[in-house]
Amino acid sequence: MANKKNPDIQQGAVGRSVPRVDAPDKATGKAMFTADMKLPGMLYGKLLRSPVPHARILNIDISKAALLPGVKDVIVGKNTPGIKYGNWRLFPQTQDEFPLAMNKVRFIGDEVAAVAAIDPDIAEEAIGLIDVDYDELPGVFNVDDAMAPEAPLIHDEMEQLDGNISIDRNIDVGDVEAVFALADIILEDSFLLHAVSHAYLEPCAVLAQPDTEGRITLWTSTQAPYIVQCLLASTLELPENHVRVIKPHVGGGFGGKMELRPWEFCAAFMAKRTGKPVKFVLSRAEELTTGRTRHAMKIRSKVGFKKDGTIVAKDFEAYLDGGAYNSMGPTATFLCGNFGAMLYRYPAYRYRGYHVYTNKAPAGAMRGFGAPQAMYVSETQMNIAAEKLGIDPIDLRLKNAMVEGDAIEGVTKISSAGFVESLQKVAEMSQWKTKRANLPSNKGMGIGCYSFISGGVFNWFNTPYHFSACEVRAYDDGTVHLLTMASDIGQGSDTVLRQILAQSLGIEVENIRITSADTTMTPKADLGTWGSRVTLMNGNAILDAARKIKEKLAQMVSLKFNLNVIYEIDFANGRVFAKGKPESYISFAEAVSMWVKANRGEELIARGYYTPRDKGLTTPAYSFGAQVAEVEVDPDTGIVSVEKITTAHDCGTVINPLSVEGQLEGSIHMGLGYILSEQFVMREGKVLNTTFLDYKIPAAEDMPQIESCAIETYESEGPFGAKEAGEGLAIPTAPAVAHAVYDATGYRCKELPITPEKILRATGKLTQ
Repeated sequence: MANKKNPDIQQGAVGRSVPRVDAPDKATGKAMFTADMKLPGMLYGKLLRSPVPHARILNIDISKAALLPGVKDVIVGKNTPGIKYGNWRLFPQTQDEFPLAMNKVRFIGDEVAAVAAIDPDIAEEAIGLIDVDYDELPGVFNVDDAMAPEAPLIHDEMEQLDGNISIDRNIDVGDVEAVFALADIILEDSFLLHAVSHAYLEPCAVLAQPDTEGRITLWTSTQAPYIVQCLLASTLELPENHVRVIKPHVGGGFGGKMELRPWEFCAAFMAKRTGKPVKFVLSRAEELTTGRTRHAMKIRSKVGFKKDGTIVAKDFEAYLDGGAYNSMGPTATFLCGNFGAMLYRYPAYRYRGYHVYTNKAPAGAMRGFGAPQAMYVSETQMNIAAEKLGIDPIDLRLKNAMVEGDAIEGVTKISSAGFVESLQKVAEMSQWKTKRANLPSNKGMGIGCYSFISGGVFNWFNTPYHFSACEVRAYDDGTVHLLTMASDIGQGSDTVLRQILAQSLGIEVENIRITSADTTMTPKADLGTWGSRVTLMNGNAILDAARKIKEKLAQMVSLKFNLNVIYEIDFANGRVFAKGKPESYISFAEAVSMWVKANRGEELIARGYYTPRDKGLTTPAYSFGAQVAEVEVDPDTGIVSVEKITTAHDCGTVINPLSVEGQLEGSIHMGLGYILSEQFVMREGKVLNTTFLDYKIPAAEDMPQIESCAIETYESEGPFGAKEAGEGLAIPTAPAVAHAVYDATGYRCKELPITPEKILRATGKLTQ
């Protein structure tokens, strides 16, 4: 049954809090990040960025920069092969970016030229010597202006298509209009969800090294080495295997480091031109003004209910502000509609999603990838409906909650779901009904829920490769080497994958070495870390490889002890033994040694693969959860203090409780910033808050008391029953806090973020 623990998991590595393998190096400063790396003869790169949001490039004069002593190379778009790149696997027709602008700039910060010099200060000076003549064009900075009939075209080739709408996505389930006629109440609300920065602590950095045979090695702060390899090879016009991409330690990504970016191309291209290593490191100002962001969205949602609280239909329309280029926006446009239909049963559902170009920095993938916006809307409307219907908000959710076997027709099916149990548990833990009924006037409690994918099935429609792959090498000293393309970007996947392999082979985690995220050394079939895909997809590939290793070793034990086929061979505690005859065992090391000798010194190596089958368009599995926020609002200042967050969540079998706890706390931090403090201050496309002094992420002192409980279910598609626990947890904090603020003040936020000024205006304390 899906909602039961896996009875086959013995005591071992899975379910144990194992400290991260990289923790000592990071804590002591030994960890090597890309910005720390240095090679002999290395050059330093800098980018020239557009100072205007929209213009044609009339002329670029690089002569002064090229003559500056110490400058070794200066390039502009016309020096490059001029090959576009973008989201090539899912929507290849939407590739619309050049590594350097060719004849037009489309946002303030668009990359125009690059310099490589012997010193970063010289490179910076050279950038200032490049003269560019611009013919400025009108700009558009929100989706309404971009879709207006006379709006300037940001991409000229869209004139014969849909103007500044780069792509649209539809989902249709049932007859929405007919079912709305059966509703007793209908809610129709509009929301504005803002863009935010990933705010990872390590800015993007890259180091490229050429060799004498025309190949390139790239060390880069990325969460998707294979994506970078493929796109970089394309833009450089090189065979794929002439580009080697290595991921060093990464100081956070959250979706912002999963694409090829201009500095990676420029480093590689100029390294080939000069024959020297070239390194780029972005500044915090560059990250905040030109980095990828979460999509700002304008959403209209119409939901119908019966008097007893049953949902009858939903009509959901979203306009995504994609900025100047598509980036991962087409995927986000589809996923937003998918998440709009999650959590609750909608007998009829209609989605219309539009990705719109504007003259701002491009938006891309960010933790949750369309779900935080869609589910903020869904959860807020559930709370509005509960009040109108006179039903407790948690009871309303329980009545409509998705359960195992539910489906979105033609899109996805729910294989395991602990949503009901999460709602029940969070109500109990937070003392929801009793405490909420006795709160003082300036305090409130709110509920927010989530569901999220465990890797996307849609992401490799156009590839011959498996979704995930790994290689396992077993040695006669009892140790094992795991090679995987999966990328640890701070979430601890290197540790979790070792736990999965250790559990399967019955050995200690400490006896496993891992090599990850190197496109030459590790199997290719992995798109990296995004969509919460690593534990489920790479974990299943590891199980496949381990099964093949065990099949070979089981033969050795059977031969040694003259066992017939009625004995099942098991692996635990460093031993290989017959289940029904425990005295018949040998050590794992001895079993490997026997196999190697029997096969005349052949190495014991197995490759494992995983590709989900018949899982709809979206994902093999979904996580679920519910969260209660308790807040206090100062009636005179409007300042919101979040006092406690209580969470119950279903991530299947918990592989590493310590890692799950860390993901929860980090997710709450990110959710608090999204709802209460983080926002870009912009004027005509220019970002004005360019440091962390002005872009307000929550500090440690802003973190509330946290209480949590994992509702363990068994997901048949997951390794040992596991599902995701990284991105979904970032979703519920915003709607839970918003609901609590409404409970305390009567202010319902439909335009994020919640600020003291908005609260004071809503409560009549501020009239101007």
